Amino acid sequence: MDDQRSRQVVIAGAGIAGLTAALAFAKRGYRVQVFEQAPRLEAVGAGLQLSPNATRILRDLSVLDRLLPATVRPEAVVLRDARTLRQLARVPLGQSGESRWGAPYLVAHRADLQSALMACVAEMPDVHLTLGARVEKIVTGGHGVTATVEIGGKTAEEQGSLLVGADGVWSSVRALVDAKRMASPRSRFSGELAWRTTVAADSSAGQAFASIGAADCVTTFLHPGFHMVAYPVSKGDAFNLVAFTKGERIAEGWSGRADPGILSAAMRGTAPGLVKLVEMADPWLTWPLHTVEQKQPWTMPTGIALIGDAAHAMTPFAAQGAAMAIEDAATLATLVADFRADPRQSLTIWENLRRPRVEKVLKRGALNRLAWHARGPVALARNLVLATRPAEKLAADLDWLYGWEEPKVVRR
Repeated sequence: MDDQRSRQVVIAGAGIAGLTAALAFAKRGYRVQVFEQAPRLEAVGAGLQLSPNATRILRDLSVLDRLLPATVRPEAVVLRDARTLRQLARVPLGQSGESRWGAPYLVAHRADLQSALMACVAEMPDVHLTLGARVEKIVTGGHGVTATVEIGGKTAEEQGSLLVGADGVWSSVRALVDAKRMASPRSRFSGELAWRTTVAADSSAGQAFASIGAADCVTTFLHPGFHMVAYPVSKGDAFNLVAFTKGERIAEGWSGRADPGILSAAMRGTAPGLVKLVEMADPWLTWPLHTVEQKQPWTMPTGIALIGDAAHAMTPFAAQGAAMAIEDAATLATLVADFRADPRQSLTIWENLRRPRVEKVLKRGALNRLAWHARGPVALARNLVLATRPAEKLAADLDWLYGWEEPKVVRR
Protein backbone atom coordinates (compact mmCIF):
# COMPACT_ATOMS: atom_id res chain seq x y z
CA MET A 1 0.00 0.00 0.00
CA ASP A 2 1.44 3.40 -0.91
CA ASP A 3 2.04 6.00 1.79
CA GLN A 4 -0.89 8.21 0.76
CA ARG A 5 -3.39 5.36 1.14
CA SER A 6 -1.84 4.24 4.41
CA ARG A 7 -2.33 7.74 5.81
CA GLN A 8 -5.98 8.09 4.80
CA VAL A 9 -9.09 6.95 6.68
CA VAL A 10 -12.57 6.81 5.15
CA ILE A 11 -15.49 7.35 7.52
CA ALA A 12 -19.15 6.68 6.73
CA GLY A 13 -21.39 8.85 8.88
CA ALA A 14 -21.10 12.37 10.26
CA GLY A 15 -22.90 11.95 13.55
CA ILE A 16 -21.24 12.08 16.96
CA ALA A 17 -19.20 8.91 16.36
CA GLY A 18 -18.06 9.85 12.86
CA LEU A 19 -17.11 13.45 13.62
CA THR A 20 -15.26 12.45 16.79
CA ALA A 21 -13.36 9.80 14.84
CA ALA A 22 -12.48 12.34 12.14
CA LEU A 23 -10.99 14.70 14.73
CA ALA A 24 -9.16 11.89 16.55
CA PHE A 25 -7.57 10.53 13.37
CA ALA A 26 -6.68 13.99 12.03
CA LYS A 27 -5.02 14.80 15.36
CA ARG A 28 -2.78 11.77 14.80
CA GLY A 29 -1.70 12.84 11.33
CA TYR A 30 -4.22 11.08 9.08
CA ARG A 31 -6.11 12.51 6.13
CA VAL A 32 -9.81 11.80 6.64
CA GLN A 33 -12.64 11.56 4.15
CA VAL A 34 -16.09 11.64 5.78
CA PHE A 35 -19.15 10.67 3.75
CA GLU A 36 -22.61 11.44 5.13
CA GLN A 37 -25.66 10.19 3.25
CA ALA A 38 -27.95 12.98 4.50
CA PRO A 39 -28.00 16.02 2.18
CA ARG A 40 -27.65 18.29 5.21
CA LEU A 41 -26.71 17.71 8.81
CA GLU A 42 -29.65 17.76 11.18
CA ALA A 43 -29.33 16.76 14.80
CA VAL A 44 -31.65 13.86 15.57
CA GLY A 45 -32.99 13.28 19.03
CA ALA A 46 -33.10 16.05 21.61
CA GLY A 47 -31.02 16.18 24.77
CA LEU A 48 -28.12 13.98 25.78
CA GLN A 49 -26.06 13.38 28.87
CA LEU A 50 -22.28 13.61 28.58
CA SER A 51 -20.58 11.93 31.51
CA PRO A 52 -16.93 12.59 32.44
CA ASN A 53 -15.62 9.62 30.45
CA ALA A 54 -16.90 11.43 27.33
CA THR A 55 -16.15 15.05 28.22
CA ARG A 56 -12.54 14.10 29.04
CA ILE A 57 -12.10 13.00 25.42
CA LEU A 58 -13.91 16.05 24.06
CA ARG A 59 -11.54 18.21 26.08
CA ASP A 60 -8.52 16.41 24.61
CA LEU A 61 -9.89 17.01 21.10
CA SER A 62 -10.45 20.75 21.81
CA VAL A 63 -14.23 20.34 21.45
CA LEU A 64 -15.22 20.94 25.06
CA ASP A 65 -14.42 24.68 25.13
CA ARG A 66 -16.72 25.21 22.15
CA LEU A 67 -19.47 23.14 23.71
CA LEU A 68 -19.44 24.44 27.28
CA PRO A 69 -21.30 27.74 26.67
CA ALA A 70 -24.36 25.82 25.41
CA THR A 71 -24.42 23.20 28.17
CA VAL A 72 -25.63 22.88 31.74
CA ARG A 73 -23.57 21.28 34.49
CA PRO A 74 -26.22 19.52 36.64
CA GLU A 75 -25.71 19.41 40.37
CA ALA A 76 -26.92 15.85 40.79
CA VAL A 77 -28.80 12.88 39.41
CA VAL A 78 -31.99 12.56 41.45
CA LEU A 79 -34.26 9.50 41.54
CA ARG A 80 -37.91 10.09 42.50
CA ASP A 81 -40.91 7.84 43.01
CA ALA A 82 -43.38 8.75 40.24
CA ARG A 83 -46.35 7.96 42.49
CA THR A 84 -45.39 10.21 45.41
CA LEU A 85 -42.61 12.39 43.93
CA ARG A 86 -40.54 11.47 46.99
CA GLN A 87 -36.79 11.62 46.49
CA LEU A 88 -35.28 8.13 46.63
CA ALA A 89 -31.63 8.90 45.95
CA ARG A 90 -29.28 11.68 44.95
CA VAL A 91 -25.92 11.17 43.20
CA PRO A 92 -23.80 14.33 43.47
CA LEU A 93 -22.38 15.75 40.25
CA GLY A 94 -21.42 19.41 39.74
CA GLN A 95 -18.06 20.45 41.12
CA SER A 96 -17.77 17.47 43.45
CA GLY A 97 -18.29 15.11 40.53
CA GLU A 98 -15.74 16.92 38.40
CA SER A 99 -13.21 16.74 41.21
CA ARG A 100 -13.90 13.05 41.67
CA TRP A 101 -13.82 11.98 38.02
CA GLY A 102 -11.50 14.60 36.51
CA ALA A 103 -13.93 16.04 33.97
CA PRO A 104 -17.41 17.62 34.07
CA TYR A 105 -20.75 15.90 33.77
CA LEU A 106 -22.80 17.92 31.25
CA VAL A 107 -26.27 17.90 29.73
CA ALA A 108 -26.77 19.44 26.32
CA HIS A 109 -28.90 19.47 23.23
CA ARG A 110 -27.59 17.02 20.66
CA ALA A 111 -27.52 19.84 18.09
CA ASP A 112 -25.11 21.80 20.27
CA LEU A 113 -22.65 18.90 20.46
CA GLN A 114 -22.88 18.32 16.74
CA SER A 115 -22.30 22.03 16.07
CA ALA A 116 -19.21 22.04 18.29
CA LEU A 117 -17.82 18.95 16.54
CA MET A 118 -18.53 20.45 13.12
CA ALA A 119 -16.80 23.71 14.04
CA CYS A 120 -13.68 21.79 15.05
CA VAL A 121 -13.80 19.64 11.92
CA ALA A 122 -14.03 22.79 9.77
CA GLU A 123 -10.71 23.93 11.20
CA MET A 124 -8.91 20.70 10.31
CA PRO A 125 -7.41 20.96 6.81
CA ASP A 126 -6.93 17.19 6.61
CA VAL A 127 -10.63 16.42 7.13
CA HIS A 128 -12.96 16.59 4.14
CA LEU A 129 -16.72 16.15 4.63
CA THR A 130 -19.07 15.27 1.77
CA LEU A 131 -22.83 15.39 2.31
CA GLY A 132 -25.42 13.50 0.27
CA ALA A 133 -22.92 10.66 -0.17
CA ARG A 134 -23.75 7.00 0.48
CA VAL A 135 -21.23 4.15 0.62
CA GLU A 136 -22.58 1.59 -1.84
CA LYS A 137 -19.75 -0.93 -2.06
CA ILE A 138 -16.62 -1.90 -0.15
CA VAL A 139 -13.65 -3.79 -1.61
CA THR A 140 -10.70 -4.87 0.52
CA GLY A 141 -7.34 -6.30 -0.41
CA GLY A 142 -3.61 -5.63 -0.42
CA HIS A 143 -4.34 -2.08 -1.53
CA GLY A 144 -6.29 -1.37 1.65
CA VAL A 145 -9.98 -0.48 1.41
CA THR A 146 -11.80 1.00 -1.56
CA ALA A 147 -15.23 2.50 -0.97
CA THR A 148 -17.57 3.15 -3.87
CA VAL A 149 -19.64 6.18 -2.98
CA GLU A 150 -22.80 7.43 -4.67
CA ILE A 151 -22.94 11.24 -4.76
CA GLY A 152 -25.74 13.01 -6.59
CA GLY A 153 -26.43 10.10 -8.90
CA LYS A 154 -22.77 9.59 -9.76
CA THR A 155 -20.26 7.18 -8.27
CA ALA A 156 -16.74 7.81 -7.08
CA GLU A 157 -14.10 5.68 -5.41
CA GLU A 158 -12.12 6.57 -2.31
CA GLN A 159 -9.22 4.53 -0.98
CA GLY A 160 -7.60 4.32 2.41
CA SER A 161 -6.07 2.03 4.96
CA LEU A 162 -9.25 1.86 7.02
CA LEU A 163 -12.99 2.32 6.56
CA VAL A 164 -14.90 3.28 9.69
CA GLY A 165 -18.64 2.56 9.77
CA ALA A 166 -20.06 5.29 12.00
CA ASP A 167 -23.44 5.45 10.31
CA GLY A 168 -25.69 4.54 13.20
CA VAL A 169 -28.12 1.82 14.18
CA TRP A 170 -29.35 1.37 10.59
CA SER A 171 -25.77 1.22 9.28
CA SER A 172 -25.32 0.64 5.57
CA VAL A 173 -21.68 -0.29 6.19
CA ARG A 174 -22.75 -3.02 8.61
CA ALA A 175 -25.18 -4.28 6.01
CA LEU A 176 -22.43 -4.45 3.37
CA VAL A 177 -20.01 -6.17 5.73
CA ASP A 178 -22.56 -8.64 7.07
CA ALA A 179 -23.66 -9.53 3.56
CA LYS A 180 -20.11 -10.79 2.98
CA ARG A 181 -20.31 -12.87 6.18
CA MET A 182 -23.83 -14.13 5.42
CA ALA A 183 -24.92 -12.64 8.75
CA SER A 184 -28.02 -10.65 9.59
CA PRO A 185 -27.29 -6.92 9.26
CA ARG A 186 -30.56 -5.70 10.70
CA SER A 187 -31.00 -4.05 14.04
CA ARG A 188 -33.59 -5.49 16.44
CA PHE A 189 -36.54 -3.68 17.99
CA SER A 190 -36.13 -3.84 21.76
CA GLY A 191 -39.85 -3.70 22.56
CA GLU A 192 -39.39 -0.24 24.09
CA LEU A 193 -40.60 3.13 22.85
CA ALA A 194 -39.04 6.46 23.79
CA TRP A 195 -41.29 9.52 24.00
CA ARG A 196 -39.48 12.83 23.84
CA THR A 197 -40.18 16.51 23.84
CA THR A 198 -38.43 19.75 24.76
CA VAL A 199 -40.21 22.54 26.62
CA ALA A 200 -39.11 26.10 27.25
CA ALA A 201 -38.15 26.75 30.86
CA ASP A 202 -40.45 29.79 31.03
CA SER A 203 -43.43 27.95 29.51
CA SER A 204 -46.29 26.56 31.54
CA ALA A 205 -44.89 23.04 30.98
CA GLY A 206 -41.43 24.18 32.06
CA GLN A 207 -42.88 25.69 35.22
CA ALA A 208 -44.84 22.49 35.83
CA PHE A 209 -41.60 20.51 35.76
CA ALA A 210 -39.80 22.97 38.03
CA SER A 211 -42.59 22.51 40.58
CA ILE A 212 -42.01 18.76 40.89
CA GLY A 213 -38.32 18.38 40.04
CA ALA A 214 -35.04 20.25 40.42
CA ALA A 215 -34.33 22.56 37.49
CA ASP A 216 -30.58 22.15 37.95
CA CYS A 217 -30.51 18.33 38.14
CA VAL A 218 -31.07 15.25 36.04
CA THR A 219 -34.31 13.86 37.47
CA THR A 220 -35.56 10.33 36.85
CA PHE A 221 -39.13 9.44 37.84
CA LEU A 222 -39.52 5.71 38.58
CA HIS A 223 -42.70 3.72 38.04
CA PRO A 224 -43.51 0.06 37.19
CA GLY A 225 -45.04 0.99 33.84
CA PHE A 226 -42.61 3.63 32.65
CA HIS A 227 -39.83 5.96 33.67
CA MET A 228 -39.11 9.51 32.65
CA VAL A 229 -35.85 11.45 32.62
CA ALA A 230 -35.84 15.26 32.65
CA TYR A 231 -32.97 17.73 32.61
CA PRO A 232 -32.10 21.26 31.42
CA VAL A 233 -30.57 21.91 27.99
CA SER A 234 -29.66 24.97 25.89
CA LYS A 235 -27.97 26.85 28.75
CA GLY A 236 -30.98 26.10 30.95
CA ASP A 237 -33.47 27.80 28.65
CA ALA A 238 -35.32 24.52 28.03
CA PHE A 239 -35.96 21.13 29.57
CA ASN A 240 -35.51 17.85 27.74
CA LEU A 241 -38.12 15.26 28.71
CA VAL A 242 -37.95 11.64 27.63
CA ALA A 243 -40.23 8.83 28.81
CA PHE A 244 -39.85 5.10 28.14
CA THR A 245 -42.64 2.55 27.83
CA LYS A 246 -43.25 -0.84 26.34
CA GLY A 247 -44.83 -0.66 22.92
CA GLU A 248 -45.34 -2.16 19.51
CA ARG A 249 -42.83 -1.64 16.74
CA ILE A 250 -43.38 1.53 14.72
CA ALA A 251 -41.67 2.80 11.57
CA GLU A 252 -37.89 2.89 11.81
CA GLY A 253 -36.55 6.38 12.28
CA TRP A 254 -35.61 8.89 14.91
CA SER A 255 -38.99 10.53 15.29
CA GLY A 256 -42.53 9.51 14.59
CA ARG A 257 -45.98 9.28 16.07
CA ALA A 258 -47.58 6.63 18.21
CA ASP A 259 -50.85 6.46 20.10
CA PRO A 260 -50.41 8.81 23.13
CA GLY A 261 -52.76 6.49 24.98
CA ILE A 262 -49.79 4.11 25.37
CA LEU A 263 -47.96 6.67 27.49
CA SER A 264 -51.09 7.65 29.41
CA ALA A 265 -51.88 4.02 30.25
CA ALA A 266 -48.31 3.35 31.36
CA MET A 267 -48.50 6.30 33.78
CA ARG A 268 -51.57 5.02 35.60
CA GLY A 269 -51.26 5.78 39.31
CA THR A 270 -48.60 8.48 39.05
CA ALA A 271 -48.67 11.78 40.94
CA PRO A 272 -51.10 14.42 39.56
CA GLY A 273 -48.23 16.87 39.06
CA LEU A 274 -46.42 14.44 36.79
CA VAL A 275 -49.59 13.66 34.82
CA LYS A 276 -50.15 17.40 34.39
CA LEU A 277 -46.59 17.88 33.14
CA VAL A 278 -46.95 15.15 30.51
CA GLU A 279 -50.25 16.61 29.31
CA MET A 280 -48.87 20.15 29.10
CA ALA A 281 -45.67 19.04 27.32
CA ASP A 282 -47.61 17.58 24.38
CA PRO A 283 -46.90 16.92 21.51
CA TRP A 284 -44.53 14.04 22.12
CA LEU A 285 -42.46 12.49 19.34
CA THR A 286 -41.88 8.77 19.56
CA TRP A 287 -39.03 6.60 18.39
CA PRO A 288 -38.47 2.85 18.60
CA LEU A 289 -35.42 1.70 20.54
CA HIS A 290 -33.33 -0.66 18.44
CA THR A 291 -30.32 -2.71 19.44
CA VAL A 292 -27.66 -4.57 17.45
CA GLU A 293 -26.68 -8.21 17.85
CA GLN A 294 -23.59 -8.20 20.07
CA LYS A 295 -22.17 -11.53 18.86
CA GLN A 296 -21.30 -10.14 15.45
CA PRO A 297 -17.74 -8.81 14.94
CA TRP A 298 -17.11 -5.07 14.95
CA THR A 299 -14.00 -5.32 12.79
CA MET A 300 -12.66 -7.08 9.74
CA PRO A 301 -8.88 -7.58 9.61
CA THR A 302 -8.87 -6.37 6.01
CA GLY A 303 -9.48 -2.83 7.26
CA ILE A 304 -13.07 -2.18 8.40
CA ALA A 305 -14.28 -1.12 11.85
CA LEU A 306 -17.77 -0.36 13.14
CA ILE A 307 -18.12 2.15 15.97
CA GLY A 308 -20.93 3.64 18.03
CA ASP A 309 -24.46 2.54 17.24
CA ALA A 310 -23.32 0.79 14.06
CA ALA A 311 -21.44 -1.67 16.27
CA HIS A 312 -23.43 -1.82 19.49
CA ALA A 313 -26.62 0.23 19.49
CA MET A 314 -27.98 0.00 23.01
CA THR A 315 -30.99 1.11 24.98
CA PRO A 316 -30.35 4.44 26.74
CA PHE A 317 -30.90 3.25 30.30
CA ALA A 318 -27.29 3.87 31.30
CA ALA A 319 -27.22 7.22 29.43
CA GLN A 320 -24.02 6.08 27.69
CA GLY A 321 -24.85 5.85 23.97
CA ALA A 322 -23.01 9.05 23.01
CA ALA A 323 -20.21 8.39 25.48
CA MET A 324 -19.54 4.90 24.11
CA ALA A 325 -19.41 6.28 20.56
CA ILE A 326 -16.92 8.94 21.66
CA GLU A 327 -14.80 6.36 23.49
CA ASP A 328 -14.88 4.06 20.44
CA ALA A 329 -13.68 6.82 18.13
CA ALA A 330 -10.83 8.01 20.30
CA THR A 331 -9.50 4.56 21.18
CA LEU A 332 -9.69 3.34 17.58
CA ALA A 333 -7.64 6.30 16.32
CA THR A 334 -5.05 5.81 19.06
CA LEU A 335 -4.53 2.11 18.40
CA VAL A 336 -4.46 2.41 14.61
CA ALA A 337 -1.83 5.14 14.93
CA ASP A 338 0.20 3.24 17.53
CA PHE A 339 0.23 0.05 15.45
CA ARG A 340 0.55 1.70 12.06
CA ALA A 341 2.73 -1.08 10.66
CA ASP A 342 0.23 -3.78 11.62
CA PRO A 343 -3.36 -2.58 11.07
CA ARG A 344 -4.73 -6.10 11.50
CA GLN A 345 -3.29 -6.24 15.03
CA SER A 346 -4.55 -2.75 15.86
CA LEU A 347 -8.15 -3.69 15.02
CA THR A 348 -7.96 -6.94 16.99
CA ILE A 349 -6.59 -5.17 20.05
CA TRP A 350 -9.18 -2.41 19.78
CA GLU A 351 -12.14 -4.80 19.62
CA ASN A 352 -10.76 -6.95 22.44
CA LEU A 353 -10.43 -3.85 24.62
CA ARG A 354 -13.78 -2.32 23.80
CA ARG A 355 -16.04 -5.37 24.06
CA PRO A 356 -15.75 -5.93 27.84
CA ARG A 357 -16.28 -2.23 28.47
CA VAL A 358 -19.39 -2.01 26.28
CA GLU A 359 -20.79 -5.27 27.68
CA LYS A 360 -20.45 -3.91 31.22
CA VAL A 361 -22.30 -0.75 30.20
CA LEU A 362 -25.04 -2.86 28.61
CA LYS A 363 -25.43 -4.83 31.85
CA ARG A 364 -25.63 -1.60 33.84
CA GLY A 365 -28.37 -0.33 31.53
CA ALA A 366 -30.33 -3.57 31.93
CA LEU A 367 -29.97 -3.34 35.72
CA ASN A 368 -31.15 0.27 35.71
CA ARG A 369 -34.25 -0.59 33.71
CA LEU A 370 -35.08 -3.48 36.02
CA ALA A 371 -34.68 -1.30 39.11
CA TRP A 372 -36.53 1.70 37.71
CA HIS A 373 -39.56 -0.39 36.67
CA ALA A 374 -39.68 -2.52 39.80
CA ARG A 375 -43.02 -3.13 41.45
CA GLY A 376 -44.32 -4.57 44.71
CA PRO A 377 -41.79 -6.07 47.15
CA VAL A 378 -38.94 -5.54 44.68
CA ALA A 379 -39.68 -1.81 44.55
CA LEU A 380 -39.83 -1.66 48.35
CA ALA A 381 -36.46 -3.39 48.59
CA ARG A 382 -35.00 -1.01 45.99
CA ASN A 383 -36.24 2.02 47.94
CA LEU A 384 -34.79 0.67 51.16
CA VAL A 385 -31.39 0.06 49.60
CA LEU A 386 -31.33 3.55 48.09
CA ALA A 387 -32.43 5.16 51.34
CA THR A 388 -29.65 3.52 53.32
CA ARG A 389 -26.85 4.03 50.78
CA PRO A 390 -24.91 7.30 51.29
CA ALA A 391 -24.43 9.65 48.34
CA GLU A 392 -20.69 9.00 48.48
CA LYS A 393 -21.29 5.27 47.96
CA LEU A 394 -23.67 5.92 45.09
CA ALA A 395 -21.00 8.04 43.42
CA ALA A 396 -18.32 5.42 44.08
CA ASP A 397 -20.48 2.83 42.31
CA LEU A 398 -19.94 4.88 39.13
CA ASP A 399 -16.16 5.25 39.35
CA TRP A 400 -15.61 2.42 36.85
CA LEU A 401 -17.87 4.19 34.36
CA TYR A 402 -17.23 7.91 34.78
CA GLY A 403 -13.61 7.65 35.88
CA TRP A 404 -12.57 5.62 32.82
CA GLU A 405 -9.51 6.79 30.94
CA GLU A 406 -8.17 5.56 27.64
CA PRO A 407 -5.96 2.51 28.30
CA LYS A 408 -2.32 2.54 27.29
CA VAL A 409 -1.32 -0.43 25.15
CA VAL A 410 2.38 -1.30 25.21
CA ARG A 411 3.98 -3.23 22.36
CA ARG A 412 5.69 -6.42 23.44
